[in-house]
Amino acid sequence: MHPSIVQRADPNNAFARVPPEPRFVVSQLSYLRPMSERPVSYAFEPPPGTPWESGEYEQQTVRITDARSAPQAPCIDREGYVLRDAPTAVTNFLDEDAIRTIYYREAAELAMAVTGARQAHVFDHLVRRREAGRVALSFGRRDAGGRAAANGRVHNDYSEASGLRRLTMVLPEGEAARVRRYGIVNVWRSINGPVRDTPLAVCDARTLSAFDLVPGEVRYPRRSGEIYLARCSPQHRWSYFSEMDRHEALVFKQYDSQLGGVARFTPHAAFDLPDAPPGTPLRESIELRCLVVYEQEDGQP
Repeated sequence: MHPSIVQRADPNNAFARVPPEPRFVVSQLSYLRPMSERPVSYAFEPPPGTPWESGEYEQQTVRITDARSAPQAPCIDREGYVLRDAPTAVTNFLDEDAIRTIYYREAAELAMAVTGARQAHVFDHLVRRREAGRVALSFGRRDAGGRAAANGRVHNDYSEASGLRRLTMVLPEGEAARVRRYGIVNVWRSINGPVRDTPLAVCDARTLSAFDLVPGEVRYPRRSGEIYLARCSPQHRWSYFSEMDRHEALVFKQYDSQLGGVARFTPHAAFDLPDAPPGTPLRESIELRCLVVYEQEDGQP
């Protein structure tokens, strides 16, 4: 999976060693169309006569680079994402107790190692299974077993406003008041062998502008949340990691309270891998969200 350095003829040095061009695929991602109203989507079956989502979306054909072949490995604070070899002791990701007692601890340790943060607090998780024949093009779709489908909408899990709110939802008021910098990361992992049909694409945070991100409401049975949806831009640069296996974890930024100098948001979406052979196992994955604390007042970790 990792190409070696190749030789290419050069007018000044016939034996110059240069890296090959990164591998890529061409597929489609679902972007939000421009609209005047605030987009709303449901994470559960909406009331009768109410659509699953109010936004209009368009499929855009994009080039998605295989980050395994990139000449430089990505960085969590630069591009907004990084892949780590991170074996897990969990054998059954349908076992809620194992996820909360074993996987939460593993993910918190991984989040601190990747970000350099002093604390990590896992606050939720979601197991997904791709629907046969398609990537889901609404936020609330679930399979017959109740598991969330692979989400093909380009989105970021938190907005500026909801990222600010999440701090006081996770930490006690007094402790939250002392935090000077924090972030939210998503830890994404395949749980059913190599992903060969519906990988996760991530957008290089450096290629975003504030104009690209649109706050959208997500309604749950007992509350509402806010995410960012994305308008299409030719500046966006997309990547994925080919054949991600269950011993690997993709960690990517969803919010950073630092206003400059670091990646703050990393839009992402599932996409159909071209030429996946018939009978390819459906992708199954787990994602969890983790609040990381970098700095607190009075030198407290």
